[in-house]
Amino acid sequence: MKSLRLILGNARYFGPSWVFASINILFGTWAIYIPTVKENLGIDKSQLGIAIFCLSLGVFIVFPFASTIINRVGVGKSTWYGVILSCMAAMLPLLSPTFYMLMASLFLFGASNGFTDISMNTLVTELEKKDGAKFMSASHGFFSLGGVLAGLGSFLIGPLNNPVLHMGIAVLLVLTVNLMFYRQYVGEVAVAIQKEAFSLKHFKPLLLLGLISFIAMGSEGAIVDWSGLYLKEISLAPEALWGAGFLGFQITMTVGRFLGDGISARLGSVKMVALGTLLSIIGYILVLTTVTYFAIIGFALCGLGFSVIIPELFRIGGNVKGVTSSQGVSFIAGAGYSGFLCAPPILGFLADNYSLKTSFMVLFCVALIILGVLALLKRKSA
Repeated sequence: MKSLRLILGNARYFGPSWVFASINILFGTWAIYIPTVKENLGIDKSQLGIAIFCLSLGVFIVFPFASTIINRVGVGKSTWYGVILSCMAAMLPLLSPTFYMLMASLFLFGASNGFTDISMNTLVTELEKKDGAKFMSASHGFFSLGGVLAGLGSFLIGPLNNPVLHMGIAVLLVLTVNLMFYRQYVGEVAVAIQKEAFSLKHFKPLLLLGLISFIAMGSEGAIVDWSGLYLKEISLAPEALWGAGFLGFQITMTVGRFLGDGISARLGSVKMVALGTLLSIIGYILVLTTVTYFAIIGFALCGLGFSVIIPELFRIGGNVKGVTSSQGVSFIAGAGYSGFLCAPPILGFLADNYSLKTSFMVLFCVALIILGVLALLKRKSA
């Protein structure tokens, strides 16, 4: 909890951490109105899927250009501009009068969120380098906290009965707090590194880190999407417990991120990723027993394990020799989002053609792959 105390006691660290929360407050508020938007526009599930794909497309489009913009404008200014763009873009989907306007709006929302995501992770990486502080994992904890705040905001749906007003309140909250703290980070620029010619020795570590990111975020997405159905159909859990796996996963994900920095300071990032992977593997073993309460505990252990992996990957990627921190963060984020989007439909295909238990056996196997990749990384660093 040392990193959490560091954030809460120092405006220099709270400002960037609140940006993490801000992005999920905006995204979470949009997400709770997806059924309303579908109904208001009279679109079917396929059209809704296409519109949401446009959001993902916006995220991916910005990845190749983000590091160049961040290095040119400055990581602090890029983060602040990203917050402003995200706040403006968040209003558009709920104001869209047609399906095609919704597609365009979600593309812009995704692009602004993707740019802010890379900027804020690069900013934290740079502050850790300059100050010798560790708060990357806790910053991701604030991201999870933002999702919790958005979830609590769902209680406003009935009293307000106005999606645009609800999003306006969320934007006002995000902007008000950011206006109080953005001066703490807006002047930050990335530390210049000596430019070197392209070399595979620089790219290989990023490729390995990207593979881990792809697996880890893909696994996160799969558990979020499929844990409830697993408990219902495979574990035959009572209806009251269908959401228990997801809840346990989210709680331990948040707690783990707030605790992660302190443990990482003692173990080091690579060992931290290994520890998180081992916890996830144990979690999968419990899930695969199919016993309801073991499965719920297993999902919670998976949340605890995966909670520290992505923050540590950003930390490692932002410090790869010969690569700017923004380039490292962009590559790992792009690989991770690819996994987050690809894994659920792939596992859904496996579930349709084999069984949902088979899908989770695959997740267990790819978690073992992470350990192999870590062994390669350790050997290369040695």
